[in-house]
Amino acid sequence: MNQAYVLGAGNTAFGRLEGRGPLDLMAEAAERALTDAGLARGAIDGVLCGYATTLPHLMLSTLFCERASLAPAYAHSVLLGGATGGAMVMLARELVRGGRCENVLVVAGENRLTGGGRDSAIQTLAQVGDADFEVPYGASVPAYYALLASRYMHETGLSEADLAEFAVLMRANASRHPDAHLKEPITHADVLASKPIAAPLKLLDCCPISDGAMALVVSAQRPAAAPVAIVGAGQAHRHQHVTAISDTTGYGARDAAGRAFAEAGLRPSDIDYLAIYDSFTITLAILIEELGFAPRGGSAARAREGAFAPGGSLPLNTHGGLLSFGHSGVAGGMAHAVEAFRQLAGRAGDRQVAPRRRAFVHADGGVLSSHVSLIFTREA
Repeated sequence: MNQAYVLGAGNTAFGRLEGRGPLDLMAEAAERALTDAGLARGAIDGVLCGYATTLPHLMLSTLFCERASLAPAYAHSVLLGGATGGAMVMLARELVRGGRCENVLVVAGENRLTGGGRDSAIQTLAQVGDADFEVPYGASVPAYYALLASRYMHETGLSEADLAEFAVLMRANASRHPDAHLKEPITHADVLASKPIAAPLKLLDCCPISDGAMALVVSAQRPAAAPVAIVGAGQAHRHQHVTAISDTTGYGARDAAGRAFAEAGLRPSDIDYLAIYDSFTITLAILIEELGFAPRGGSAARAREGAFAPGGSLPLNTHGGLLSFGHSGVAGGMAHAVEAFRQLAGRAGDRQVAPRRRAFVHADGGVLSSHVSLIFTREA
């Protein structure tokens, strides 16, 4: 079976991008990814396109191909919430390994900030809730995560000050990325003093709504320099709604990771770079712990020790994550995979950490509902 490699990546800036629709943003990111991969448009024989809430087209992948002057032999649109980017990379890998495609363009983008406005985005995202038992009571996505945060903090002893560790780290990381949405430095005191959104979560515990796009090229071609292979992948889906969660000690992330590690023949101790979904500070804390990179209730302690800093043993989301780089729907989650590739390939510019060999990428959709784990390896 063929090996699958990440050949190139591209992105737009994230933030407020007035007058630019999803197709424009995706086309820009795709063009940069193709340039980075050294491929002409005609070399792309597969396209995977993430959904966009501001352009709910029935055939978005085909529409994008028309706009981007692509004529692939395979095209597919994917919807899995925040896990969509990870799922698309996993699917691209399967298409390449199975011989269906040679070069798959994975792309997502949305003008979520300017295309619909804050209130519209909040209302749209709230629909992940159960239509009978959750949505009628006015719950929002922050409220759903706040419920999980309250329970998890009660069970583990994590505090609001502990969660602030991750907000401060992500902002510091974003300050080194030229395309990040939020770069202004923040302190732990700033996080704790920010306005309440849904207790115990405050404004700086929550990711911003952004415009932006991301693209990756997954290929059967092994690049001559700094080859980055996708050696493991796994998924898990235990629930959709908060009211259906049966176990707050395991949301499914551990299952997805276990499948990815088993396929790769690796363990968490073999990983030296982390790219973990972080829609809220509590999301990041829960996932780090469930995935096995910190003991239960111990993620903040590891952060304080410096383990997750750029110079630490497990650099985490060196682009700034959703919390500060920005959240533009599917593209926001894809940014973790893009940054992991760039770090392993030595293409991260001023953010480049010491050479890394194995990156673990995890995406989460819904309210810790859908999980996709990926393992990237830098080959010699």
